[in-house]
Amino acid sequence: MSDQPGTSQPKNPLHGLTLEAIVTALVEYYGWEELGQQVNIRCFTEDPSIKSSLKFLRKTPWAREKVESLYLYVQRKQAKSKKEGPDGV
Repeated sequence: MSDQPGTSQPKNPLHGLTLEAIVTALVEYYGWEELGQQVNIRCFTEDPSIKSSLKFLRKTPWAREKVESLYLYVQRKQAKSKKEGPDGV
């Protein structure tokens, strides 16, 4: 197995997703206000925008990790609710 850049990452659930797609999905799911409560960073609470959030997250690894973790949590939650069906069974 090779660790060369550009090789497939089949077990990485974020592989192929852009940071913009992740932030956009979270904004659609939570809205800016709730997203700012989930991940308390200024780019989500003070005059939020996709552009300013991307700029901050690209420079700040700890914040990006929090956002990616929240995205994975939301994806698991949505997959579980689809599996259970509309009445929770």
